[in-house]
Amino acid sequence: MNNSWFGIVNPVAGNGNFNKYWSEIQQGLKANDITYEYVKTEYSNHEKIIVQQAINKGYKKIISVGGDGTLHHIINGIMTQNTINSKEITVAVIPLGTGNYWIKTYTIPKNVKAAINLIKQERTIFQDIGYLELSDITSYFNNVAGIGYDGYVVNKLNKLKRFGPIAYLLSGIAGLLFYKKTTFKVDIDNKSIETECLMTLFGICKYAAGGMQLTDYKDSNNGLFDITIAKNLSFWDLLFSIKKLYNGKILQHKKVETYTSKSLLITPKNRNNLPYIQADGELIGKGKVRVSIIKSAIRIVVP
Repeated sequence: MNNSWFGIVNPVAGNGNFNKYWSEIQQGLKANDITYEYVKTEYSNHEKIIVQQAINKGYKKIISVGGDGTLHHIINGIMTQNTINSKEITVAVIPLGTGNYWIKTYTIPKNVKAAINLIKQERTIFQDIGYLELSDITSYFNNVAGIGYDGYVVNKLNKLKRFGPIAYLLSGIAGLLFYKKTTFKVDIDNKSIETECLMTLFGICKYAAGGMQLTDYKDSNNGLFDITIAKNLSFWDLLFSIKKLYNGKILQHKKVETYTSKSLLITPKNRNNLPYIQADGELIGKGKVRVSIIKSAIRIVVP
């Protein structure tokens, strides 16, 4: 077994200041006597291949250097490898990306020096991981996933990322103006709900992309999703509830319902207007999706 850390580094992260941050990170790791190897990603989803190669070489401790997307792809690489049980792998994060919303659940600092200090201390807990099954693709997720309006926003975001952090706001506005709601059939345990729906979300952690609190977060290791069904919310409902999207009070709206479950099935009824599905702020696909949870799937470094 290799007891060193292995860094997976996204050189596109850091809003144009990557070289400055990366120099600081290397100095900080050295100053704390943290032994490590690293590889920089060269293309989208490269993280998945890199982490699997690292695990095959005996690495069990992974550092994600980037944003939520970098971490998402690393988790997918870990969960799809067959070398060792995912529970034996520890993941730490040095956040550099445009969006760093997963870390907010655990109050992992954005400051490079403080994040490295956490790696030095190596205090860990287990976290659940979600699993999405579409007709033609499968994917894992570690934060919040959903179908409908939020998927539409992520699809728009991919075209607006060059605008930096404001891209989330621009994408959200585009969704308010142009997203067309569809009817979902949502099966949760023995309950079946069919309704015109803005979006259905299912979360493990607390904050969705953009920092919004759209699920009734309870625990990231209880084996249950926090599920939100936002029904026929109108443009005006959302416009007058913008603040509530970020402080969690949107969950008290009369058109919003919350549940907990270890699995659910979402079937869009309008086949001519299949909604997008996103996970951790990454676009996954469209249409019907089955969602299940893997309890205590991975070990993470926390304060």
